Amino acid sequence: MITVPLSALEVAMVQSGAPAVDTLRDTTEFARRLEGLGYERLWYAEHHHSPAIGAFPPVVLTAHAAALTSSLRLGSGGVLAPNHAPIMLAEQFGTLAALHPDRIDLGIGRGPGTFDEPTARALRRGAAPTTDAEYRDDVTAILRLLVEEVALGPLPEPWLLSSSTAGAALAAELGLPIAFAHHIRPDNTSAALGHYREHFTPSRWCARPRVLVCVETVCAGTDEEAARLAGPMDVVKAGLLQGRSEVAFPTPEEAAAHAFTEQEEKALLAFRSQQAHGSPVSVVKRLTEVVEATGADELMLVTPVHALADRLRSYELVKECARG
Repeated sequence: MITVPLSALEVAMVQSGAPAVDTLRDTTEFARRLEGLGYERLWYAEHHHSPAIGAFPPVVLTAHAAALTSSLRLGSGGVLAPNHAPIMLAEQFGTLAALHPDRIDLGIGRGPGTFDEPTARALRRGAAPTTDAEYRDDVTAILRLLVEEVALGPLPEPWLLSSSTAGAALAAELGLPIAFAHHIRPDNTSAALGHYREHFTPSRWCARPRVLVCVETVCAGTDEEAARLAGPMDVVKAGLLQGRSEVAFPTPEEAAAHAFTEQEEKALLAFRSQQAHGSPVSVVKRLTEVVEATGADELMLVTPVHALADRLRSYELVKECARG
């Protein structure tokens, strides 16, 4: 039985052979259904120029979903600070928090949201990748502007996204809750969260260390069916291992016909062993282990599968089994 709240990360995978607008429509239905299932929050990730992931701005999706739901917390997971002026992020999320009190989260991340260097430079108007000092300045500026210049009443709840000890150190220094990307860098989870808890400094935003861990979760009726549904994302990951970011998100049938190298198979197996794939019993057991190992206060599930119905069913099965 899982005793911590469960939330979801929307990555908006674009189905092979379908227009991106279909994925955009699916995000609306997903938010409505997720609220009905009793999930805590839904976050939207920022991505750019990818054939596999829709380039839908988190602030826009947050506003749209907030207008169609009533209790689900919504926000960015994350909006990427290097791509935006701090004042704009403060204004956007400050306005959302005023329109939807106590429901808006501002998850801030550092990455460019793309593997394509020209796109990364275009997002930053030709500027070079942000330094540690510049990122810290951006985050502190966003927090300051929310309070000093933008405050319209209720503030959004800020979170710092991290996949490394460096990000965890900044979250600890600023006294922010941390959302750790275990679904991206599982090997970094233990050390980063240990550093975060050891060095945490209380702030107006957070009185004690608060940890959310994001886990790739694919749940189906059987372990075999879950493996079939996870196949498309395996193809995308294998492409990234080879330095190819232009890989489209295939159908499960296309993925089943894909030939992986021995090296890819080994890397994918190692990754899957640290995530939560399988039948409801297998998945809940694994998620419970993650909570015990990390001390997470909350789990966020990301489920990059091909069809909306399969994705929703995965969240439904986890919720049913997690109740015990």
